[in-house]
Amino acid sequence: MSTLGPQGLMHAYLDMLAAERGAAANTLAAYRRDLDDYLGHLAGLRLDPGAVEPAGIRAYLAELEARGLKSTSAARRLSCVRGFHRFLYAEGLAEGDPTAPVSGPKRGRGLPKVLSVAEVDRLLAVAKEAAAKAPNPAEAARAGRMHCLIELLYATGLRVSELVALPRAAGSTKERFLVVRGKGGRERLVPLTEVARSAMAAHLATLTAPGPWLFPADSETGHITRQAFARDLKAVAAAAGLRTDKISPHVLRHAFASHLLQNGADLRVVQELLGHADISTTQIYTHVLDERLKQMVRDLHPLASA
Repeated sequence: MSTLGPQGLMHAYLDMLAAERGAAANTLAAYRRDLDDYLGHLAGLRLDPGAVEPAGIRAYLAELEARGLKSTSAARRLSCVRGFHRFLYAEGLAEGDPTAPVSGPKRGRGLPKVLSVAEVDRLLAVAKEAAAKAPNPAEAARAGRMHCLIELLYATGLRVSELVALPRAAGSTKERFLVVRGKGGRERLVPLTEVARSAMAAHLATLTAPGPWLFPADSETGHITRQAFARDLKAVAAAAGLRTDKISPHVLRHAFASHLLQNGADLRVVQELLGHADISTTQIYTHVLDERLKQMVRDLHPLASA
C-alpha cells in the first residue's frame, strides 16, 4: 500500500489533473465526489486502491446498478475510476490497471433537448419586452441583463460557465468576435452578431459601478452564477409560455448548434464554435441533419427520380 493512503492518492491524482491538464474547478469537484464514493466502496471491503483486481471493479459497477444509478452515470463514474487507476499505474503505485479489461455499462446516447427557432424567438421577444417595460431603472437593468445573457448565449453557443464569467471588456469590443478561454485553457474565436453586440451595449449602459465582469453580481465570484442565470431563464420561459422543464442554459447552447446545422453549417465549424476537443462530442447533433440530407439526395442525386 502506498504511504500516501487512499485519500492521499486521490489528492495526488486531482492535483495532476489540475496542473497538467488544466481541469476546471467544477470538473475536479465532480471527480472528487466520484472517487470519494469509489474509495468508500473499497474501504468497506478493506481493499487498497493499488491492489484492486478487475473483479473488484466489476463488483463496484454491480453495486452502482443495484443502487439504481443510470447507465450514463455509471459510465461516467467508471471513466473517473479508470483515469485514477491509470494514474496509479503510470506513477508506479500499482502493478497494473484493473480497469483495462472491464467494459463499461451499455448506454444509448440520448438526443439533446432542442428548442425550435420559433420558441427561441418567443423567448428573446419576451426578455426584450420585459427590459423595455420595466417599472423602474433597477428592474430595467436586471431585465436588460437577462435579455443580454439570452441573446449572447443563443448567438455564440458559449458554455454557461464561459458566458457568466465574460470580462467587461468583452462588452465593448470593436471586434466582431470574442476570444473565449474554454476547457483546459484552450482559446477559440466566437463570432458576434450585430444583435448580440447591441444587447451588450444596452446592458453596459446600465452598469454604473466599475468592475471586471460583464455580468456583475453579489456572489462569491463577483459575477452572476450559473444557478442564478438558470433560475431566471426559467422565469422568462414561463412568461413566454414555454415549458420550464424544457429550458436551461445548456438547451440554448444545443439550439445554437442544431439551428446552425439545420441551415447548412459544417459539423467541423460547429465543433470549433462549441469548443469541443473531439468531434465525436459534436456528432450528437447530427440527428437534426437527417431530413435535410435525405431531401438533398432526393433533389440532387441524378438517379433519384429514375
